[in-house]
Amino acid sequence: MGLNKIVANAEEAVKDIEDGMTLMLGGFGLCGIPENCIAALVKKGVKGLTCISNNAGVDDYGIGLLLQSKQVRKMISSYVGENEEFERQLLTGELEVELIPQGTLATRCMATGYGLPVIFTPAGVGTEVAEGKETRTFYMYGEQKEYLMERAFESDYAIVKAWKGDAHGNLIYKATARNFNPMMAMAGRITIAEVEELVEIGELDPDHIHTPGIYVHKIFQGEKYEKRIEQRTVRKAN
Repeated sequence: MGLNKIVANAEEAVKDIEDGMTLMLGGFGLCGIPENCIAALVKKGVKGLTCISNNAGVDDYGIGLLLQSKQVRKMISSYVGENEEFERQLLTGELEVELIPQGTLATRCMATGYGLPVIFTPAGVGTEVAEGKETRTFYMYGEQKEYLMERAFESDYAIVKAWKGDAHGNLIYKATARNFNPMMAMAGRITIAEVEELVEIGELDPDHIHTPGIYVHKIFQGEKYEKRIEQRTVRKAN
């Protein structure tokens, strides 16, 4: 039997995260975000964080809570359009921001998990994204094309959210909440998983496991998850 990786709660899970660390945070918009761990980090008051995430949450939810309390030094993201406090800190120079094409963000996460130091991508060639970075020319299908070299991420912790998990750290994500969570779970030097439901070992169907427990170091069952809708669009009544 493998190690029991269960910790009591979010506070216990994040207790070793220190000022100045780099964190990967799973989720897309407000879907599949590790909200219990984010709340615990706000409570802990850790400062100077670099956060790698698809987006920066909204003003009163997700990573937006860490921005409100001035705990983030740098954001590495691909979409940041729903957060006024993020915009304010960016424009005033309080927050360092690195914007990355979404596919590049995902692939750099996967490269870390696969143990690859760099990737080559056509995204960003000839733009500000490419400034100061190496490019190389490759032939594919008889066509010559220029590619931008991007480095794999190095993070101290990856913090992900799953639907179900067990004491070994095996995880199943639900529907679109898979988004960035599986690739970030692979990429963390230490990976923390919060789950909606913690089940007995052997209860998860091996064919349905999205993240094997080998990647996960700490797991706990979260509580009071809020199913918030970021953008609500409805039709007018007939």
